Amino acid sequence: MKLKKALLVCLLPAFVIGGCGKTTTDETENTTKQESAVEETVQDEQETGDTGTESEASGEDADKETEASKDLFAMDTYMTLTAYGEHAQEAVDKAAERVEALDALLSTGNENSEIYQLNQNGEATLSEEGGYLVERALELYKKTEGAFDIAIYPVMQAWGFPTQDYHVPDDDTLKEKLALADASKVNYDKDTRKIFFDQDGMEIDLGGIAKGYTSSQIMQIYQDCGVTSGLVNLGGNVQALGCKTDGSKWRVAIQSPDDTEEYLGILEIEDQAVITSGGYERYFEEDGVTYHHIIDPATGYPADSGLISVTIVSDDGTLADGLSTSLFIMGEEKAAQFWRENSDEFEAIMETSDGELYVTEGIADSLTTDMDVTVIEK
Repeated sequence: MKLKKALLVCLLPAFVIGGCGKTTTDETENTTKQESAVEETVQDEQETGDTGTESEASGEDADKETEASKDLFAMDTYMTLTAYGEHAQEAVDKAAERVEALDALLSTGNENSEIYQLNQNGEATLSEEGGYLVERALELYKKTEGAFDIAIYPVMQAWGFPTQDYHVPDDDTLKEKLALADASKVNYDKDTRKIFFDQDGMEIDLGGIAKGYTSSQIMQIYQDCGVTSGLVNLGGNVQALGCKTDGSKWRVAIQSPDDTEEYLGILEIEDQAVITSGGYERYFEEDGVTYHHIIDPATGYPADSGLISVTIVSDDGTLADGLSTSLFIMGEEKAAQFWRENSDEFEAIMETSDGELYVTEGIADSLTTDMDVTVIEK
């Protein structure tokens, strides 16, 4: 029996956040149907007065009770930025500006973005941010043995996922596009930040790590502004700075991939990102068959690995974003081995299509769930 949601339901993808003291109202991402809810711990905080909703406070409690929160739409999703402390408003304002700047820089659909121009011309000199993300993406491509591939974009277009013009591509089209989906043909010089493709028609998409990178950038902005407690929810990509203002850990609930009225469990975190990938996030049906958006670069078809949900927990938001997709494609057995080889960098929660829940040992004690759990050990 999975945990039932309580109190207040909001349309925010993939996660529930308890304890931030403020909830957002109805928000719907145009490509997903996931729900989240504020759990019962909010009631406990309201009873103690630590809701974070006071705009003014005095004495020692001033920092704890000053909250600033901002909602915005960027990177094709709704986002909420929340910070606590004397400089909270400055922090969220600067963070919002950073989000919008990165969105304009990295968008594949914005004709003025450097990624769009790169895809059109096949070569470019990237900005510092774009270059950093390409470098990280190519590292992940090698590390995951091709499971993470930013060159998959032509295949995604063939399926209609970027435009929501969904359809199953014919075999000839898929074969043609799949030949372009090879990140080893992306040439990047990190010293000059110059990039070019080996083959005409190649295109890249950094969306697989852009939100994770953005959440990490926001954490840095918060710290630069003197904020020690804060949270961001970028369309379900959650990252926390420190703990809640009462000193307790943030509680993040992970959505059940097969029932939007339930969730897999509640995870306690501090100073970490929590990012989930699942086939339920974006999909379409054709001729009675469901096709999801997580494409396996090896086949050009939606990944059929036996996993239906993968959550990554890491100090590094960029890494967590990239690995949530990569491990989903790998499947449980290969993903577990990948974790064993890189357990100092991340933890994982994985649910299989037959209802088995696997949790790596580093976070097993931080997860509350009613499901039977198999702990993955080193």
